[in-house]
Amino acid sequence: MRSAFPALSAVQPIARLCLLAGLAAGCAEARLPDPKLVAVRYAEAARAGDSERIYALLSREAQRDYGPRGTQRLVQQARGELSRQGAALLSPASRVQASAEIRFEDGESALFDLEDGAFHLSSLGTVPSRPRSPSEALGDFRRALARRSYPALLGVLSAETREALEGDLKSLVEGLENPDTLDVKVSGDNAVVDVPGGHQVKLRREAGVWRVQDFD
Repeated sequence: MRSAFPALSAVQPIARLCLLAGLAAGCAEARLPDPKLVAVRYAEAARAGDSERIYALLSREAQRDYGPRGTQRLVQQARGELSRQGAALLSPASRVQASAEIRFEDGESALFDLEDGAFHLSSLGTVPSRPRSPSEALGDFRRALARRSYPALLGVLSAETREALEGDLKSLVEGLENPDTLDVKVSGDNAVVDVPGGHQVKLRREAGVWRVQDFD
């Protein structure tokens, strides 16, 4: 679930907060401000435990949800964590990446990354995505399944799982190269065939038409 309170979130949600602020200013100034500046302001406020400055950096939605008192209470509860987070964000090794997400009525979305002062498409439909959290990876998985897209499904799998799946499918394809030579055991409307490579395919006849019921 997306956290609306960046003080309790990781660097990536903070970068998105920066982007929201940048987009609002960019519309008025016809250019995008550097999101690192907002990230630095947040880091300084987090390290100091300054709830007023943190509240000022929240989106309108987050300000409405938490309010000044709620923000102050959360900052007090997470003062130690905020101090460590602020110090980490101010480290020369930290990196801020701004992004924008557009959601469509059907639940799909397009993701754009800010690079060199301009937004570039990083995820849309079959365009390979770069999930930055487990929930984003699950969203990509859901979209691949909903589209029945094999290429999209491969894109969300880990390298190890992808290689194993592709290896199994390749072995199955090679084993079925000469289907007429395979020993098919038919029993009424059901059939089973052992395929070279250690696979087995089960078929079932429906309305006079044979369909693959299962395979491994």
